[in-house]
Amino acid sequence: MTLSAAPLVYLLIFAAIPTLISALYIAVFGKSINLNNRVSRRLALLEKSNNNREQVLEQLRKEMSQHMNARGIPLYSMLAAKAQKGNIAFTPMQLIMIMIAMTVVAFVMMTVGTSAAAPIRAVVALGMGVGGVYFWVNGKAKKRVSLMEEQLPDAVELMVRSLRVGHPFSSAIGIVSKEVPDPLGSEFGMISDEAAYGRDVAESLKAFAERMDNQDLRFLAVAVNIQQTAGGNLAEILEGLAKVIRARFKLFRRVKAITAEAKWSGGFLSMFPLAAVVMINIIKPDYYDGVKETPVFIPACLVVGVFLVINMIFMRIMVDIKV
Repeated sequence: MTLSAAPLVYLLIFAAIPTLISALYIAVFGKSINLNNRVSRRLALLEKSNNNREQVLEQLRKEMSQHMNARGIPLYSMLAAKAQKGNIAFTPMQLIMIMIAMTVVAFVMMTVGTSAAAPIRAVVALGMGVGGVYFWVNGKAKKRVSLMEEQLPDAVELMVRSLRVGHPFSSAIGIVSKEVPDPLGSEFGMISDEAAYGRDVAESLKAFAERMDNQDLRFLAVAVNIQQTAGGNLAEILEGLAKVIRARFKLFRRVKAITAEAKWSGGFLSMFPLAAVVMINIIKPDYYDGVKETPVFIPACLVVGVFLVINMIFMRIMVDIKV
C-alpha cells in the first residue's frame, strides 16, 4: 500500500500559519496585547509613555478605527469588520503584507514537503495565506467579543457601586478602566480620557456600541443618554440594566448549550466528506486514477462541491437561533 503524506503536509502548513501570526503579533506588540490581562493594554501604554494620556488615546483610537477606514482596499473589506471587532493592532497594510508573507512561507514549505506542480502550489499557497490570516483575525474577533459580553455585567455593577458611594459617572467609568481587564478595560479607559478632553460620555458609549455592534452596549448608551436628558437615579437604572444584561447572557449560554449537539453534528456532517477525501488520498493516492481522465470527472467534482457548500449553509441556518 502506497501512502501519500501530501494532504497531511497541506493541513500542517495551514495550521501553522495562525500560530506564526500569533507569535509575530506578540513579538511586535508585547504580551499586553493579550486579552484578559490583569493590567490592560491602555495602562501598560500609559506606563511606557510616562502617563501621556493624549498620546495613548491617539494611538488606541487610531488602532480602533484604522480597519474600517481601509474598507476601500480591494479584498480587504471582507476582513475590515472582523479586524475592527478584534481590535487588531496591525495596520491594514501590515495585514496585507502578512498575507503575502504567509503565502510565500506556505509556497516554500509545500515546495519542500510535496511534489505538486508549481502552479498548483502557488494557488494553494495563496489560499492558505489569505485564509490563514482571515482565520486568525476571525478567531481574535470572536474571542474578544465573547469576553467583552462576559465582562459587561460586572463592569456595569461596578459603576453602580461607584455611583452609590458618591462618584460622578465619569469617575465610575475611570474606575472600571482600572479594575476590569481588557478588552473592556482599555475601551472604558478611552471613554474616560475622551470625557476628560470634553467629549460627551453618552456619545462615546454610543460610538463604542456601534463599533462593536453590541446590543447590550447600545442599551447602556441609551440609558446614560436618557438620564442625562430627563434626569433620574442613574445607579438604579444601571442596576436594572446589569440584571437585564446578565439574564440575556445566561439565556445565550443556555441556547448555546442546547444547540451544541446539533452544531457538532452539523459540523461533522459538513467536514466528513472533506476528511474522507483527504484519507483516501493518504491511504490510496491512485484511487481516482481510473476515472479522473474521463470528461465527467471535473463536472462531477464541481457538483459535489456545490452540494457540500449548500449543505454547510443549511446546517448553519438550522443551528443559528436568534434570541
